[in-house]
Amino acid sequence: MIKAAKTILALFALGAIAVVVGCGGVPGNAVAEVDGNTIDKSTFDHWLNIAARSSGQPNAVVPDPPNYEKCVAQKRKTTPKPAKGQPKVTDDQLKKQCEQEYKSLKDQVVQLLISYEWIKGEAEAQGVKVTDAEVQKSFEDQKKQSFPKDADYEKFLKDTGQTQEDILTRVRLDLLSNKIREKVVKGKGNVSDADIQKFYDQNKERFAQPEKRDLLVVLTKKEAQAQKAKKAIEGGQPWAKVAKKYSIDEASKAQGGKLPGQAKGTLEKSLDEGVFSADKGQLIGPVKTQFGYYVFKVTKITPASQQTLEQAKTTIRETVKSQNEQKALESFVNNFRKRWKEKTECREGYVIADCKNAPKGKASPTPSATQPPQ
Repeated sequence: MIKAAKTILALFALGAIAVVVGCGGVPGNAVAEVDGNTIDKSTFDHWLNIAARSSGQPNAVVPDPPNYEKCVAQKRKTTPKPAKGQPKVTDDQLKKQCEQEYKSLKDQVVQLLISYEWIKGEAEAQGVKVTDAEVQKSFEDQKKQSFPKDADYEKFLKDTGQTQEDILTRVRLDLLSNKIREKVVKGKGNVSDADIQKFYDQNKERFAQPEKRDLLVVLTKKEAQAQKAKKAIEGGQPWAKVAKKYSIDEASKAQGGKLPGQAKGTLEKSLDEGVFSADKGQLIGPVKTQFGYYVFKVTKITPASQQTLEQAKTTIRETVKSQNEQKALESFVNNFRKRWKEKTECREGYVIADCKNAPKGKASPTPSATQPPQ
């Protein structure tokens, strides 16, 4: 969690919760309310500062609505001078950039805080718990991996505006999320022999190997060159020598003309027909293709094969197990989102798609933002 927090993407990987002020009964000093639990404006401001400072922009400042004076001033400092003959960037243009950045950060932070409440609420409802010892151990392990030196960790906290309590909160929520996921998929990975047989019968082509042939080839641009190459081979010259002299196919040329493991149906049509109708050891060509003229010889034939049920059993078991667990997760997540959205109300100006009072038809956020069990 600590390592992930180094990037803005990871900062919002768990999603968000919004608290509504003044509308629909949400307490005044809040931006959203989830199942009776409010998120104070001060909490929102704290994480907004973290989000801005973790954005990767040099000397980033929190956009300051409604006038964005500090944001505009900072952007003015970092905006390069226009090239000769180009207009200067206006304060209005910079203000629009600040407005867009603020809206993006605001929505991300609200989403982050909402999902925190959703995870805590779901964990409580399902009786899922994480001990302080588990949190501390996970924290220490990740801190050691991400920050070998304590000074690096302290600098990270200072640079991002986070406290150790913030980090521990994120670690706790991450562990709760993982435990919820484990509970959801528990027992869903059981796969019977009948399940394996059914999957094998319905997907036999996935366990089949087509016929393959190893070739020696020479590819030329003109037919006359191909004829010369064929004559040279018939005259006893080594294939590698002929390929080096005549072939324009650099890959096979570098291997002495060898082109191994060609599966039926994967070559250019006319060449494929010629290769898979030729006898082993027979010199064929020139064969005209869209790439030029081929002279070739089949050196090895590997017949088509079908993997048996017994041979495929382990692979099928893991595949079906993964599919069953994924179905269980998808079903849970859809229900999870629906239930908790109904318990989430957001103040005007802080409304996102995860709020029950969001405008109808408003696009939903990316699934990963509010699907903690995944």
